[in-house]
Amino acid sequence: MTTIGLYHKEMLRHAATAAGTGRIEHPDASVTLDNPLCGDRVTMDVTLKNGKVERLGHKLHACVLCQASASILGEKTVGHDVGDLRELMTSVTTMLKSGGAAPTAPWEDYAIFEPVIAEKNRHTCVLLPIETLIAAIDEASPPENA
Repeated sequence: MTTIGLYHKEMLRHAATAAGTGRIEHPDASVTLDNPLCGDRVTMDVTLKNGKVERLGHKLHACVLCQASASILGEKTVGHDVGDLRELMTSVTTMLKSGGAAPTAPWEDYAIFEPVIAEKNRHTCVLLPIETLIAAIDEASPPENA
């Protein structure tokens, strides 16, 4: 894979594709989180059906890393539940912080972030969309024992 600093063709392709971009009408939840270190701001809208993501939309003011991560979520998240997203968060965090293996299908596209491993101050850029989506799903999900 040819890289230009942290960025390479596949990462730029995901960022440019911007899958999932745009707000959705009448979401079950909408959450906005910020990365104060670099100024990224991610808003995720989500609707759930039977505990799984039915629709996802996002609005970003973010760097290419954050844009690419959100686009992968936009491509792959429908049909998944919060447990799947928590596993993704753990897997991507382990890859970035410990040099662990990249996530497996359907999240294998997160391997594009391997160049970010050495850039600790940029890990949050990759993780923020996942964290925001988990927060939105948590907000949309009725509490157990309610």
